[in-house]
Amino acid sequence: MAVSNLLLISFLLFFSASASSLHKTYIVFVQHDAKPSVFPTHKHWYDSSLRSLSSTIQADEDSETSRILHTYDTVFHGFSVKLSPLEAQQLQKVSGIVGVIPEQVRELQTTRSPEFLGLKTTDSAGLLKESGFGSDLVIGVIDTGIWPERQSFNDRDLGPVPAKWKGECVAGNEFPATSCNRKLIGARFFCGGYEATNGKMNESLEYRSARDSDGHGTHTASIAAGRYVFPASTLGYARGVAAGMAPKARLAAYKVCWNAGCYDSDILAAFDAAVADGVDVVSLSVGGVVVPYYLDSIAIGAFGASDHGVFVSASAGNGGPGGLTVTNIAPWVTTVGAGTMDRDFPANVRLGNGKLIPGVSVYGGPGLAPGKLYPLIYAGSVGGDGYSSSLCLEGSLDPSFVKGKIVLCDRGINSRATKGDVVRKAGGIGMILANGVFDGEGLVADCHVLPATAVGATGGDEIRKYISAASKSKSPPTATIIFRGTRLGVRPAPVVASFSARGPNPESPEILKPDVIAPGLNILAAWPDRVGPSGIPSDNRRTEFNILSGTSMACPHVSGVAALLKAAHPDWSPAAIRSALMTTAYTNDNRGETMLDEATGNSSTVMDYGAGHVHPQKAMDPGLIFDLTSHDYVDFLCNSNYTVTNIQMITRKMADCSKARRAGHVGNLNYPSMSANFQQYGKHKFSTHFIRTVTNVGEPNSVYKVTVKPPIGTLVSVQPEKLVFRRLGQKLNFLVRVEAMAVKLSPGSNIVKSGAIVWADGKHTVTSPLVLTLQQPL
Repeated sequence: MAVSNLLLISFLLFFSASASSLHKTYIVFVQHDAKPSVFPTHKHWYDSSLRSLSSTIQADEDSETSRILHTYDTVFHGFSVKLSPLEAQQLQKVSGIVGVIPEQVRELQTTRSPEFLGLKTTDSAGLLKESGFGSDLVIGVIDTGIWPERQSFNDRDLGPVPAKWKGECVAGNEFPATSCNRKLIGARFFCGGYEATNGKMNESLEYRSARDSDGHGTHTASIAAGRYVFPASTLGYARGVAAGMAPKARLAAYKVCWNAGCYDSDILAAFDAAVADGVDVVSLSVGGVVVPYYLDSIAIGAFGASDHGVFVSASAGNGGPGGLTVTNIAPWVTTVGAGTMDRDFPANVRLGNGKLIPGVSVYGGPGLAPGKLYPLIYAGSVGGDGYSSSLCLEGSLDPSFVKGKIVLCDRGINSRATKGDVVRKAGGIGMILANGVFDGEGLVADCHVLPATAVGATGGDEIRKYISAASKSKSPPTATIIFRGTRLGVRPAPVVASFSARGPNPESPEILKPDVIAPGLNILAAWPDRVGPSGIPSDNRRTEFNILSGTSMACPHVSGVAALLKAAHPDWSPAAIRSALMTTAYTNDNRGETMLDEATGNSSTVMDYGAGHVHPQKAMDPGLIFDLTSHDYVDFLCNSNYTVTNIQMITRKMADCSKARRAGHVGNLNYPSMSANFQQYGKHKFSTHFIRTVTNVGEPNSVYKVTVKPPIGTLVSVQPEKLVFRRLGQKLNFLVRVEAMAVKLSPGSNIVKSGAIVWADGKHTVTSPLVLTLQQPL
């Protein structure tokens, strides 16, 4: 009897454990005005709805404690809660519930940039001057938190906190409420979603507060709005003045990213708080997989922000150079890819045969002995398991082979800096990190823990060939690494960074993404005190600034510039700011030729850079803007065949799609770029049209004439060919007609052709990319 009882108990324990492991976090959308009057607050109603689901909830939950992780009432109405799939299904049927979606986990998308962008303090007539450096604007950074003591966040000479600000400085572990000042005016942290999935956080490894234990959030915040700090450098590299894009803008830090990632329920709570607190710009260097907008918490949070007049910029992702890799692609988000600057950090490999292979590094410790060549080996030929050792994974290298040698490691799986740590622990004296074929020639400089450099795919092949040939000869392979410090005035620049995610837009091909690119390679910015510059736990070096790369670094450049534009034009909507950035962007490098793609060395395309590289000074005075309202986005969703319920989940609005469908097709969203997709189902000729409305923000009496740059092999006409404006704020329409002929393509392939529609009045040039994709179905 006792045994069978034990078996029953253990079975029940096993069953409840496996049942709870099926529980996951869901985000629940409610119809705000459906709350029955018997409930004093929405939270009481939510709790009651959960208790009504099934008796299983009472069985494992104390009915007095709420299961709710976060409630939301600014960017949308609802809550997040941990449920079983069955409970989620039941909840969907409860009156007043609009939708229930599973949570996603997101990842971080991990100097001279203000000057490279044309923003200098001495420039008395430029953007920084006109906006008073944006001192009444607030940028909310949703990231890993912030290290508030850094000089980049000092509040010298800043006036009082803007009167409109409703946020607060939430105290927490090693983060007293006094951590904020007149620069960092708000700080909050959100970990309900993270802990619901991972259990209680280990507070010896991360802070239960807005304090940054990773570095990413401190870095992005200082790119957007860091103060002028001199001298600034990382381990002696990139010496000079460090400054953010909007040095006098205020910052608010919203920490949502923890050791196991960034959870949607927490990201939405941060959006909700940021908008309620009164931020003007949200900067989000976080991304995940692309899903339809009604399942995408970032798209939903960003819509609510945009609906409240808040500009949202987000990183495009680091999945490049392949196509269809761009993320954060909603049309109400400004999606930012990454380019290079005219500065690099050469660290070349000299082989025993005299050949020089170009590389980059920001290693700052003792160098290799000048003039001495060291034994060189390829990691893939020294371990038991060739694959693990070729990647220099933890524990894969045999110290007896590695000691005293320079080791060539392949990129992939573990982080670039970790590979150096693995080589160092095995006794290696230096490391060469070689790109794989997919990485191409794109190089990222890292703060390595031993003398190390990164080389492109062709350089890696050359070194491997040399090792193989020399190993068979009488003179064994040797090499050294020559660190050349910081090089300025690099040509060509900018170049589209190899890692920067590319179009086409996987969810809405009619909306060209990314929108723009900005500096994102080897960017110097502030760094926390207790994190080594390589980010490896064993790295005990400390530095006030660090050099990082990623679309994560490009996004806050645009966030900062958006704050400056908003300060100069307080009445501009988020769409107007994005339009100004896009129509004034440039696509030529400092040689005057089309920007190159770092991955291939060939010319880049609109799928790589969108409208082009941001040009803040020109964006200040764009002449014309393509404006949008929330109603336009609702029409866009109608024409994208979203259901009324889907649209309500994204926009909180009940949509009437009959009007929208009469108004035209998806491509008629008043977006600054124009993109059409044609499926070649045996047709020989294709045609489409775009209707656009431009608002005059330049001179009261101005006449704009159009120049059409048609994609190759197409006929493009614009009516009218002249826009005559009599006053500021006046809106005029134009119609673009496009005709294209079918081309011979193999099944499943496509061809992208691009051109532009350019309006000019003699002072302003307003450029819209025009993109045509012809696809041959399988």
